[in-house]
Amino acid sequence: MSAQAQMRALLDQLMGTARDGDETRQRVKFTDDRVCKSHLLDCCPHDILAGTRMDLGECTKIHDLALRADYEIASKEKDPFFELDAMDHLESFIAECDRRTELAKKRLAETQEEISAEVAAKAEKVHELNEDIGKLLAKAEQLGAEGNVDESQKILMEVEKVRAKKKEAEEEYRNSMPASSFQQQKLRVCEVCSAYLGLHDNDRRLADHFGGKLHLGFIQIREKLDQLRKTVAEKQEKRNLDRMRRREEKERDEHVGRRSGSRNTDRRRSRSRERRRRRSRSTSREKRKSRSKSRERERHRRHRSRSGSHSRGHRRGSRDRSTKHKSTRDQSSREKSREREKKEKSSSERRHESTNGKSRSKRSEEREAGEI
Repeated sequence: MSAQAQMRALLDQLMGTARDGDETRQRVKFTDDRVCKSHLLDCCPHDILAGTRMDLGECTKIHDLALRADYEIASKEKDPFFELDAMDHLESFIAECDRRTELAKKRLAETQEEISAEVAAKAEKVHELNEDIGKLLAKAEQLGAEGNVDESQKILMEVEKVRAKKKEAEEEYRNSMPASSFQQQKLRVCEVCSAYLGLHDNDRRLADHFGGKLHLGFIQIREKLDQLRKTVAEKQEKRNLDRMRRREEKERDEHVGRRSGSRNTDRRRSRSRERRRRRSRSTSREKRKSRSKSRERERHRRHRSRSGSHSRGHRRGSRDRSTKHKSTRDQSSREKSREREKKEKSSSERRHESTNGKSRSKRSEEREAGEI
């Protein structure tokens, strides 16, 4: 890869697909099904095992460092939970690797001579010591490359101790079986990368194997798978707890709503009861009022009937008294009129007599004057 391509990849990894406004790159989002989720989490076996004898070639899905940058930026705000997809991918790959390991073991068991359990245990011990030596040497080389010389020297001292143990184990294994059989190469399948290991491999070959890209790549894949399993379990547990908490809150809200609804219904019932009571009270009051009114009417009627009979009797008595009084009054008025008539008569008679006397006296005087 040229320096310009490396710079472009670095910018993509840092800034994402929107770094230069290229709309064609922005059309594919990191959430697309065509994008490799293992690549976004930096654990795709196609990238890790590239350049080894188990190179898987290019991945069938999209690999883009800019999309990984977009995923890392977006995951800070909302977790898309791509760990589950990556875990499924790695589990299928590791299951295939373990299947190949079991097939290799069966093939070795068929081709190699059968040995007793005691000899097999001694050979297994030699293999384990070989693995320890190879791992320590690979670690010492890595520390030396990083510049940590002191730690590298300490690990080399440990390697010498393990080599001494390996010599003792090889002596025990050689003494437990005939020389012809001991000289035969005993192979063993690596449990990590399913590669073949020899019982009599030298330290250089062991260091190359255990420090090689293939073995370290499988270790990285297996460690990443374990990490993804823990992460998925934690997130699923958290989501289950959140789901249970939301369910409890919903049930609590529904319970509170039912309680409030029951309270409202109780209030409505109490209000309706109160209304019915008020209506019954008002109806009873009206009934009592109507009864009292009817009683008052009845009393009034009785009183009127009584007062009517009394008034009729009183009227009759008053009429009798008035007739009597009227008769007496008429008699007195008659008598008075009679007396008045008598007086008027007598006074008229007197006036008439006086007028007659005057007239008579005038006539006599006239007569006397005539005679004179």
